[in-house]
Amino acid sequence: MSEPERTCILSRETRPREGLIRLALSPNGELLPDVRAKAPGRGAWIGVDRHTLEEAQAKGRLKGALARAFKGAPVRVPDDLSARIEAALRQAALDRLGLEARAGTLLTGSEKIEAACRKGEVRLLLHAADAGGDGNRKLDQAWRVGGGPSTSPGTEAQGLVIPLQRAILSLALGRQNVVHIALIDRGAAARVRQALDRWRAFIGPDSGLSAATAGTPDASAVDVNEG
Repeated sequence: MSEPERTCILSRETRPREGLIRLALSPNGELLPDVRAKAPGRGAWIGVDRHTLEEAQAKGRLKGALARAFKGAPVRVPDDLSARIEAALRQAALDRLGLEARAGTLLTGSEKIEAACRKGEVRLLLHAADAGGDGNRKLDQAWRVGGGPSTSPGTEAQGLVIPLQRAILSLALGRQNVVHIALIDRGAAARVRQALDRWRAFIGPDSGLSAATAGTPDASAVDVNEG
């Protein structure tokens, strides 16, 4: 069955809805992010990054697009709309990681992750924004030894450095000193990757990364490790 698609009100591009962000109206007509797409009533979808959204808002193009999407209904756009969207996407990613932690589909702790990587059990490897480069490289190498993930010829598989620091990850997962995360279930890896990709597409892939890790390439497939 094909994945449902929606059209971005700004770019007019049609894409799978999982990669877009839904906006909905509150009872008083205020525009709010509905990143889980669960709010009742008519919604509007956007698939642009934060800079593009803010530019459209400043130049009045967002107002016109919303008028068409909501059939002329009064829409009050908050000045901090982009910040609210970013915060909601960030929280959705953290919530997903927390759910997977409770379901037992992820590992933390460098030694456990390294062992799982070498056994070929890791589907997605994540590194905190403030993780050390040496630790990242050690786990990336173990992941490659274990055969995951598949990559294009000439491309080295690496874990994904995410714009979250270890203190935030530790709180989200309810564990101490979470520097790396390894997803060991394929479905869980896909769910986490989708949440992270949508957030990072909005804020920019290097936003929130430390100077030491901002240049680390993404893994090219759903199979990421962390320590």
